[in-house]
Amino acid sequence: MTDSIVFGAAGFIGGALVARLLDEGRTVIAAVRPGSESRVRVEHPGLTVVTADITKPDLGLRHSFDVEDVYNCAARFAFGLDAAAARAVNVDGAVHVLEWAARLPALRRLVHVSGYRVSVPGHRPDYRAGAYEASKTEGDRALWQRSGELNIPVTVANPSTVLGPGQYIGLAEMVRDLWQGKLPAIPGGRRTLVPIVELAYFAEFLARIPEYPETAGAAYTVLDPDSPALPDLIRFLAAHLGVPAPRFTVPLGVLRRLPAALTGVDRERLAFLSEDRYDTSAAEAFAERAGLVMPPAETVLREWADHLVEDRFGEAETAGATLGRT
Repeated sequence: MTDSIVFGAAGFIGGALVARLLDEGRTVIAAVRPGSESRVRVEHPGLTVVTADITKPDLGLRHSFDVEDVYNCAARFAFGLDAAAARAVNVDGAVHVLEWAARLPALRRLVHVSGYRVSVPGHRPDYRAGAYEASKTEGDRALWQRSGELNIPVTVANPSTVLGPGQYIGLAEMVRDLWQGKLPAIPGGRRTLVPIVELAYFAEFLARIPEYPETAGAAYTVLDPDSPALPDLIRFLAAHLGVPAPRFTVPLGVLRRLPAALTGVDRERLAFLSEDRYDTSAAEAFAERAGLVMPPAETVLREWADHLVEDRFGEAETAGATLGRT
């Protein structure tokens, strides 16, 4: 019997979760895409690394496993994705992992990682606005429907923008432009929000979920309720980094009407800039029960920004990986 299997273990969230589970003394199978084995940088006697392809109904696994907890952190996350490619992982892949978990004789829980935007009331998948968010929304619905049909104990965690070493997409690109003096204005208004959560906190949140029977069938929107509005966030980071902050904001309605070639902002990214607010009460109640304490947002932002600059917004990591293969 292995305690846990983590799909997407070579990724940003999956890698942190594997390390967290091992720190807690659990045995872990890290399931990664073929060719990604070297990206699992943890060495531990309780760790087994296997290759998997969740776009296949059998997940491409060569061996059978007896596992108690299944974590699906695998996702296709990028802007400009082809709809079919996004659906293969974020919709079909989510269902394939669930159906595989349903056959485990000792399954305690399937924990699936989705995204905070799926929790917006009335939110519907719109592939015209972008395949990533649309596929995650569709995948969330497909997962709940299929889990009900199979009567599988599922918990879904919907994180906001997760900040930590190795995160270079989305908000990180805005911080890069700020650092390089290429952010002429802040997109949105004073209520525009891109909520955040720290990587280490979210990994521990995931790790603790199966320990509590009452979390089965629940969905948790995990974000820092003290996340600053986007203009305040940008100005805070500008002051911390010692660079000028943009003096102006541009309303989202204006940005959506202007050509992306003029604004420099991809339309798909605009979907994540919103004045929506999110119900985090269930996640906060669970965190209190589990004894989890979220670090202050300002501390998280400062440490993350320092890492981004030190790592040249991912260039240093990419260069190091390239050198390691030659």
